[in-house]
Amino acid sequence: MTSDTPVASRVAAEMDAWLRHLGDERRFSPKTLEAYRRDVLQFLGFLAGHLGGAPSLEDLAALKPADVRAFMAARRSEGVGSRSLMRTLAGARGFARYLERNGKGSVGALAAVRAPKIGKTLPRPLPVAAARRIAELELAADDSRPPWIHARDTAVLALLYGSGLRISEALSLKREDFGSAQDAITVTGKGRKQRMVPVLPQVQKLIADYMALCPYDLPQAGPLFVGAKGGPLSARVVQLAMARLRGALGLAETATPHALRHSFATHLLARGGDLRAIQELLGHASLATTQIYTEVDAERLIEAYRSTHPRA
Repeated sequence: MTSDTPVASRVAAEMDAWLRHLGDERRFSPKTLEAYRRDVLQFLGFLAGHLGGAPSLEDLAALKPADVRAFMAARRSEGVGSRSLMRTLAGARGFARYLERNGKGSVGALAAVRAPKIGKTLPRPLPVAAARRIAELELAADDSRPPWIHARDTAVLALLYGSGLRISEALSLKREDFGSAQDAITVTGKGRKQRMVPVLPQVQKLIADYMALCPYDLPQAGPLFVGAKGGPLSARVVQLAMARLRGALGLAETATPHALRHSFATHLLARGGDLRAIQELLGHASLATTQIYTEVDAERLIEAYRSTHPRA
């Protein structure tokens, strides 16, 4: 749904105030705020057609559970999956809670309807042998790209696996974040929360090699990883680098840059790493999020048992 979605002026004003609140006080990122705006506009756009006009605050307060179910059914008919639908409802419910807290009416219908169930998907870590080979520069090399590009891609991917970073965290690093022989760095994760993560000596060397080869000046306050024209490196370029590596190593399509982060956690756990420590390294707010890796590792062990035990 675009900005052309019909929205009553008071509802639009409240939505803008809600998004400012999330950005200023809750410190949500601009991308998250845009996603929330898009989701709420999707819901309001449906209601405009369903109710015969742009819904007012009074219309929102008068909604029935059947109206919300009609929205869900309409989205289902458009081929929208459970995960996307749940995200849209979460955005609409967040806006509804804001309205209620500020005395602008209670949209009880949203809370009365159960969100769609989503099957839990487990991360797919890389095999240990394949994860170790991501730092082999020759795997990514080809004649069409400069050596510094190969060095950069290898350094980024090795950092994702070696330190368990999200791709956005790696690409937000500044040149000043890396000194000589620095074995730990501070990264800024979701919600702008900072945490300390280790940097393996091998990864330090790969980053140093990349910086030595990079043809562009890397100012201390500028991005550590830059693109072919010297600007900030985009996540899409890293995804393409991982795709080339998948081909070289014969890995499945699930071997994405984010899978390197999953691999970091799963391999640590398999070697006896403490779950609380892994939670801190990953920057998870809740241990429940980290606990999914115990199921991943259990799945790996069960598969090994089934494939090797004589009576399995």
